[in-house]
Amino acid sequence: MTGRGTGKTRRAPGPGPEGDNETVDVNDRLAALRALITRARAMPMSTSVVVNRAEVLELLDDLEAAVQGAAAESARLLAQRDALLAEARAEADQIIKDAHFERDRLVSDTEVYTVAKRKGEALVIDAQTEASELRKETDDYVDSSLANFEITLERTLEAVRRGRTRLAGRSVLDQLGGDDVDAIRLPEHLEGDR
Repeated sequence: MTGRGTGKTRRAPGPGPEGDNETVDVNDRLAALRALITRARAMPMSTSVVVNRAEVLELLDDLEAAVQGAAAESARLLAQRDALLAEARAEADQIIKDAHFERDRLVSDTEVYTVAKRKGEALVIDAQTEASELRKETDDYVDSSLANFEITLERTLEAVRRGRTRLAGRSVLDQLGGDDVDAIRLPEHLEGDR
């Protein structure tokens, strides 16, 4: 930076590209300028003062450099803020997309589950109905078979009784003698057939 009226080039302290130089504080430079004017020698019979032009210009150069440095830092911080906001917006958009995808997946899974549950319940009802019908058919078949078996058993039992009765009757006749057989009287309605 060139000091005005001095012809000297001076580099204002401030942040360089790496930010490792001492930062010129605007408030410090303004305080130094105020102190320089306050210490200046007053002109007789006037409110004007005599100041060293080189010192004032040097302080103004420092102040200008500090303001430019602060403006550059502000611009850098604003750019960084904008980049962070853009990144945050992109991340938020991605989170929202992921949430919508997850919601759609969960809704789809829920619909699949609901359909599967409904089909499962229908299958259970169908199976229970079919089992009930098969049980009824089986019961009817078994009952019919048992009824037929009962009839067959009753006929067989009747035949067994008749056979035993015949055997018992023959045994009694065998024990009777000839006179005893003649002594047997049949009922009157059968007597005529004799």
